[in-house]
Amino acid sequence: MKAVLIRRYGATEVLQYEDVEQPKIEPTQLLVKVRASSVNPIDWKIRQGMLSLIAGSKFPKILGFDVAGDVIAVGSGVTRFKPGDAIYGCTSFPGGSYAEFAAVPENLVALKPTNLSYEEAAAVPLAALTALQALRDQGNIQIGQTVLINGAAGGVGTFAVQIAKALGAQVTGVSSTKNLDLVKSLGADRVIDYTQQDFTEDIAQYDIIFDAVGKRSLSQTKRVLKPNGIYITTLPSPEVFLESVLTAFLPGQKAKFILQKPNTQDLVYLKELIQGGKIRVVIDRTYPLQELAAAHNYSETGRAVGKIAIAQPVVDIAVSS
Repeated sequence: MKAVLIRRYGATEVLQYEDVEQPKIEPTQLLVKVRASSVNPIDWKIRQGMLSLIAGSKFPKILGFDVAGDVIAVGSGVTRFKPGDAIYGCTSFPGGSYAEFAAVPENLVALKPTNLSYEEAAAVPLAALTALQALRDQGNIQIGQTVLINGAAGGVGTFAVQIAKALGAQVTGVSSTKNLDLVKSLGADRVIDYTQQDFTEDIAQYDIIFDAVGKRSLSQTKRVLKPNGIYITTLPSPEVFLESVLTAFLPGQKAKFILQKPNTQDLVYLKELIQGGKIRVVIDRTYPLQELAAAHNYSETGRAVGKIAIAQPVVDIAVSS
């Protein structure tokens, strides 16, 4: 099969489009014909070696967490899926979806939303799960609460705005000037242009501040956080980690960070929101697999609006019975 792999950590030139052996599945895995994937910051952070302590030194590696495709075969222990099913979800760490085929754990996928293309479906899992688990699990979001999303036009942010609205919150989205209309169209009740105003100097206060781009900390945002409010970030910096430990044992404001955990139940929940018209997918650009380096370069600029999709050519594949 064709795949993009790395044989060492480094810049985008380490990404190589090559022929490799098709993966063999374990009893609890699905063999998936990958129709689409997407780019998340964790993909290029692994490629750069920023997570080498976790990812290890064994090469070659095929990266890519998000996957949408068709089940070709199932392991002997798989009970929820069958060959021919269209699925979406995540691969296990450190990836594997930047390829024509991927071995995917059964408990990390769900049936694909019927109203999404494969590219749209592949843009959902990691980013939308991060937004959902941050707001629902870490933030304990409640109907009528006020929520601010920093980075509301980004991959996680576009989902966070919509999920917060679906869960009954009043949402303020922070973005650049050119993306204000998009953020409003996603359901934000109010928008702040960060090129004109620092949201930490706002007169409003919020029950939850979700920093979807990991640019701030509790100490920087506490003035606009309610006395018992919760600050959540996608980036567990040393400062945020210390704040989270300290505030966990004290009354008042809390600092938390999100490390999302893919699972079928949450993917089914997201599928229901999508099919119910509560969530739409924002894709900035779509690249073919062989142009993955260009997709990584664009993601690293931090200017992508919504997600960057990676498309695979559609070909007929025989499925195993």
